[in-house]
Amino acid sequence: MAVRTVKTVRSGVWRNWAGNVTARPARSVAPSSTQELVELVRRAAAEGLRVKAVGSGHSFTTAAATDGLLIRPDRMTGVRGLDREAGTVTVAAGTPLRQLNETLSAHGLSLVNMGDIMDQTVAGATATGTHGTGRDSASIAAQIKGLELVTADGSVLNCSAAEHPEIFAAARIGLGALGVVSAITFRVEPEFLLTAREEPMPFDRVMADFEQLVAENEHFEFYWFPHTGNCNTKRNNRSTGPAAPVGRVSGWVDDELLSNGIFQVACSVGRAVPATIPGIAKISSRALSARTYTDIPYKVFTSPRRVRFLEMEYAVPREAAVTVLRELKATVERSGLRVSFPVEVRTAPADDIPLSTASGRETVYVAVHLYRGTPHRAYFTAAEQIMIAHGGRPHWGKLHSRDAAYLAGVYPRFGEFTALRDRLDPDRLFANDYLRRVLGD
Repeated sequence: MAVRTVKTVRSGVWRNWAGNVTARPARSVAPSSTQELVELVRRAAAEGLRVKAVGSGHSFTTAAATDGLLIRPDRMTGVRGLDREAGTVTVAAGTPLRQLNETLSAHGLSLVNMGDIMDQTVAGATATGTHGTGRDSASIAAQIKGLELVTADGSVLNCSAAEHPEIFAAARIGLGALGVVSAITFRVEPEFLLTAREEPMPFDRVMADFEQLVAENEHFEFYWFPHTGNCNTKRNNRSTGPAAPVGRVSGWVDDELLSNGIFQVACSVGRAVPATIPGIAKISSRALSARTYTDIPYKVFTSPRRVRFLEMEYAVPREAAVTVLRELKATVERSGLRVSFPVEVRTAPADDIPLSTASGRETVYVAVHLYRGTPHRAYFTAAEQIMIAHGGRPHWGKLHSRDAAYLAGVYPRFGEFTALRDRLDPDRLFANDYLRRVLGD
């Protein structure tokens, strides 16, 4: 007789990383295998409980919230298979990106591109469309070669371009609406070196040279500091070496002391006394000096993020990006808003995933943030109005007010996804309030 190893986690309040989302599931469980997950899904359906799987809670929306059965990722972790010849790695869905990156590096391999933090699980990151910046390389979900999906009737589907291709196409960014992803196979390549060049640059110059900066660099991004005309740019390009990592002391000063420690204090002061924010912004925008370093990919792409915040991010057509950014800057300057966090700007090539924010179009991401506990509605609403005027698509895991009626108009393949959802989950076992809003019912 099989030994049951499902771990029931004490029910109570579940909170996301930012602390702005709470949920009270009827039951929380942590399966350790796909078969255990299948049994849990079937039992929940029989009991009339909705099912949602959570990752590390790095989404700012209620995408994973439920009052039913909450599937925790803690015990579904680790590498299931690594195929050097095929250039793939298969990992359990709850594997943190940090663990994946460190394991790949130990085998001399790497993802092609990634976002700027490593705390998310692979399933959580891909389900909501987590991305970095890239001229030619797209989101983490675009690097998926196959996935294992547990559907509402308890079936286990192995999906790829060759097997269940229509499900594979959509489930790479599935919002948890099509089933519970239990494993993912990623495309990987031999580990390479990246040279990062970080450099302050005036806002007006970044706007004037934006297309050139994107075209000339494999990975370009920048931060604009509201209340100033200052930006900090970052250009990452492949290098033949040798490796020249950030020094231990200088790295600690820039990445921990300035970007986390002192920035935390500055945000706290700004929250308590908003009038100080413009002055603090001017100082902050000049605190980081130019630097160049060369290292393996995940050590260049990612950075520690210890200051907690709320975030909204929109994907706009690349040709609209400069106009959007100039409008956002003008709005902040004339509004009386006090914005303590820099605005982050990244790029992505078009991809073929139905609900990808870069689906079918060259994309620029504009992300606005505010320190946790700071009133955010006025700023986020003003920014959102600019984005939607240019056909913006909200990041699925970040705050926004859009609904299915709007989203169907900016995603040409929206109906393809919802039709697949009707087929795989007709009784809405995996539904919650967020999915009802963004996908309809």
